[in-house]
Amino acid sequence: MFSAALVWKALATALGLLVLALALVLATAPAPPDPANTVALATIIPNPTLVYVPVVVQNDPYMPTAVPTPVPGQIGIGSMVQVTGTEGIGLRFRSSAGLAGKEVFMGFDTEAFRVVDGPRQLDGYTWYFLESANDDQRSGWAASNYLTLLP
Repeated sequence: MFSAALVWKALATALGLLVLALALVLATAPAPPDPANTVALATIIPNPTLVYVPVVVQNDPYMPTAVPTPVPGQIGIGSMVQVTGTEGIGLRFRSSAGLAGKEVFMGFDTEAFRVVDGPRQLDGYTWYFLESANDDQRSGWAASNYLTLLP
């Protein structure tokens, strides 16, 4: 069959080819990166933002189905009013109806607001929830004593 010398020659040749292949792989392998010159890449993922989605409950007896039409000459939901009579001091807008509500901002004479809610009778005043005609971030409860209905 095969002689021992032929088997040894085949093994030696295979071993030589293996060493040659290993030397070739090591010679062409890329050098490891230098940590001093390495730049880390970061992906910035912004936080999700909250989105207000109003929930509408069908047949809720406490939820009005339609906005009432304001009576001409009277302040009502949907009316436009103007701050008047503060003599430059301004009108305190509060987080809730009544004198106990936290003051959130001041409205000054001639500023216009849209009536969103009310009236509420509390602490001897009639209170309306108003929203600025120009800035929806300016909203709060105000006493009607210093409000004039706009046509």
